[in-house]
Amino acid sequence: MTQNRISLRLTGEDIVAAEDAITTLEQRLTGLIGLTPDERRELTKMGDKSEAFCRQAVITLGKHADVLPRNFDVDEYRADLAALDTLRPLLTRLQRVYDRMVDSEMALGSDLMVASLEGYAHLKVAGQGDGLDTLKEALGARFNRKRRQEPEPAV
Repeated sequence: MTQNRISLRLTGEDIVAAEDAITTLEQRLTGLIGLTPDERRELTKMGDKSEAFCRQAVITLGKHADVLPRNFDVDEYRADLAALDTLRPLLTRLQRVYDRMVDSEMALGSDLMVASLEGYAHLKVAGQGDGLDTLKEALGARFNRKRRQEPEPAV
């Protein structure tokens, strides 16, 4: 094998522990929601530049709640900021784990593809007459392309 970007060995215990951790997250973070693509598009977003404005507004409006309408829930407003500050570090850690899982999946797929191509090339050369023709054809089907038919010239 000419490429081996990753050697990952997950034991049954590793898988059970990871599944248990995911189950715990699902059970403990029950307040999380899911949005549809349309809902995501319609939301007013708070970007990096707007965050300072929002933080200052929470402080200012919290001190001057008397200028707000009665249906403006200042406590919920403050709780949203506190929840955001609590959620972000967890999201950052999970994002790092997720990114490493995605990269590992890609590296594993690449290792498999490179080794498969290398093995197939050797099989085509060295496997002559060893009763492997059917296997070579099956593996070679991956590379068979149907040729486009050229459009007939207009008369």
